[in-house]
Amino acid sequence: MVTLVAMMTETLPVRRTPRLQAVPLIAGAGFVVFWSCGFIGARWGTQYTTAFDLLAWRFLVAGVLAAVILLIRRPMMRRRDLVTQVWMAFLTQVVYLGLIFTGIDHGITAGVTALIGSLQPLLIATVAGPLLGERVSRRQWVGLVLGVAGVGLVVADDLHAGHGSPLLFLLPLGGLLGLVVGTCLERRRKPSTNSLDALCVQSLVSAVFFVVLATSIGQLTVPDEPGFYGAVLWLVLLATGGGWGLYLVNLKLSGATRISSLLYLVPPTTMVFAFLLFHETVGLLAVVGMLVCAAAVILIRLNERTEPVLATLRGWRNPGG
Repeated sequence: MVTLVAMMTETLPVRRTPRLQAVPLIAGAGFVVFWSCGFIGARWGTQYTTAFDLLAWRFLVAGVLAAVILLIRRPMMRRRDLVTQVWMAFLTQVVYLGLIFTGIDHGITAGVTALIGSLQPLLIATVAGPLLGERVSRRQWVGLVLGVAGVGLVVADDLHAGHGSPLLFLLPLGGLLGLVVGTCLERRRKPSTNSLDALCVQSLVSAVFFVVLATSIGQLTVPDEPGFYGAVLWLVLLATGGGWGLYLVNLKLSGATRISSLLYLVPPTTMVFAFLLFHETVGLLAVVGMLVCAAAVILIRLNERTEPVLATLRGWRNPGG
């Protein structure tokens, strides 16, 4: 529901109202919660099958829903925008999710994966100025570095465990690079596609990629455990519809640097979910890390002006939506 409301605001006339000004805050909070659900869903689903089998089923279901929505909406999309969405699907879904899920499937914990993912804001900020024209202030740089430190505290216990081969960490690192390149591509090309249509197109493209890939390597199966299909629905509704949908919305509302900064809040939120669902305890060091992460996001997003947000909304509205 949060995702749909945020996406619908892209097509509404832009007025300076408190309700409109609250949209970025609500969309940002929803993004953190739903994005965290992806790590939980990956851990849940890979208990029953391989990463690519899980992703194939996830996007097969998401792709069917996306096809129905596109048939109802029948959006008009320029060829350039369609090509952009295909590349976005490959970089941010196939590369990012494929490598992240494979790493978790091979024993990399969600905490360590989140730590590697926390490097994204620094990478985005490094290229945001020269490539995307997004100014990164000194205060925001302090917040970016502070966020990395906070996430490091949150996952310190996982790092000390030292499970798996060091080469395995290339998997989430490669996935991170895919997400960074995809994010910069979207901000660079600035497609006029509505976020809901973009999400649907990317889900369809990802479904084709993952089903073909899982079939070609002999990993596409029909699991008989009910828990597997519960994990699939969890990923489709919360991670794809909520997490990635709100990523696209926030990318348009706040820009690449600020949306990336919200990733600092994902590891602590994931730990809370893991405690509630898997009874994993949260230590004092992790609590301190959560507070540091929160302070980092406040530094990065403090005193954001309303005008850039309103201008972004004007520039990204879908006139034919």
